[in-house]
Amino acid sequence: MPEPKSPRAAGVPALRNVRDLVRWGASEFGRAGLHFGHGTDNALDEAYHLVTWALKLPHEMPQTYLDAKVTGREREQVLGLLRRRVRTRKPAAYLTGEAWFAGLSFEVDERVLIPRSPIAELIEGHFRPWLRAEPRRILDLCAGSGCIAVACAMAFPRARVDAVEIDVPALAVLRRNVARHGLVGRIEPIRSDLFAKVAGRKYGLIVSNPPYVPAARWKRMPKEYHHEPKRALAAGADGMDLVARILREAPAHLTDDGLLVCEVGGSVPEFERRFPRIPVVWPEFERGGDGVLVISRDDLVEWQSEP
Repeated sequence: MPEPKSPRAAGVPALRNVRDLVRWGASEFGRAGLHFGHGTDNALDEAYHLVTWALKLPHEMPQTYLDAKVTGREREQVLGLLRRRVRTRKPAAYLTGEAWFAGLSFEVDERVLIPRSPIAELIEGHFRPWLRAEPRRILDLCAGSGCIAVACAMAFPRARVDAVEIDVPALAVLRRNVARHGLVGRIEPIRSDLFAKVAGRKYGLIVSNPPYVPAARWKRMPKEYHHEPKRALAAGADGMDLVARILREAPAHLTDDGLLVCEVGGSVPEFERRFPRIPVVWPEFERGGDGVLVISRDDLVEWQSEP
């Protein structure tokens, strides 16, 4: 079988090693004005991730391997992937079919959001200092790929986890990720509109990353986000449609010492306008990110009882 055409012949400067490919990819991404927000936040890191993935190299490797020469066939495979990122504007995780969350690998495609929530840091810290006792049951609302449900099951090995998702295609991905991590039987995927199908169940911990983007803002988001399911992002005029339901309905499903954790991301101003007096806590994150609220059942009940 003949060797693929060289990059020089295809109008690309000679790219001899891993370092050359990463540099070329980062430059192309910058020229194309790509957006980064699905696992990396800059062109260089995104190019490095895609190059090492295409070459089947570990992400963490000695720097000396950056000078390793690539074959012509490897070079063409890498260039093809980098060009797809520019041409399609698909986030890298949809091109590789894999995303990482809380140190765990998840299968992803365009049926689900790409895992990237700062809630991962709270899970790894066992929600301290807000969680009073280790929960026996955990609920992941709007579970998507199942990344939060799986990470919670790993962090709390004695807990059972219900993973609620309304979208049938997303549930298919969720089930694959539950099986991928050997958690069939401990995590129950449930098709439900929020709490509708878990009536009567009580949870020591409810975690949710629901849709929270105002509809007008969703329209202005970079093209990369429009490859993700709109239903998992946009939620009414101010983005608070589902958040309002969660706050209203959660107390009936929390144990007496239960905790609600809910992400609203960049919609904190909209949240505070809609719920000006709710006594939530906004954790700070060492690894970046914000817009995650924490509130106990007691505080939710007291807030709801106010005139």
